[in-house]
Amino acid sequence: MGQSLSQMYIHLVFGTKFRYPYINENVSDSLHAYIAGILKNLESPALKINSVPDHIHILFRLSKNYSLAKVVEEVKKQSSKWMKEQGVTGFTLQGGYGAFSISSYKVEIVKNYIIRQQEHHKIVSYKDEVEKFIKDYKLNNYDTKYFWR
Repeated sequence: MGQSLSQMYIHLVFGTKFRYPYINENVSDSLHAYIAGILKNLESPALKINSVPDHIHILFRLSKNYSLAKVVEEVKKQSSKWMKEQGVTGFTLQGGYGAFSISSYKVEIVKNYIIRQQEHHKIVSYKDEVEKFIKDYKLNNYDTKYFWR
């Protein structure tokens, strides 16, 4: 095949260190826009971004030119630096993340899930949410002592 084709959708989730509520309504929209710009520069367009005070959900299409690890590293590094520049004192992200592949026919379902995060987390904790992802995606290497740092 002379042309390289790729269409991989990723649902990325990561939290603030110790689940501290750094992401407030005053900064969240700008943070989402900034993250979308980071992803655009990495040829990995954002489809939906939303956050609650202690974590972020991002649905994006992964570029064929960058590894998932590189994209996540850049999103976390650059957004963390940006938050500090906005005066969010002490802002730090957790070391780990969850990245889950999404079938193209489930993109709209995941977008809607991400949109409803504020309502969702009135009922379900972030930890319970992640542990459901772990179970649903049958991840065998999940270790709470490392993930929740």
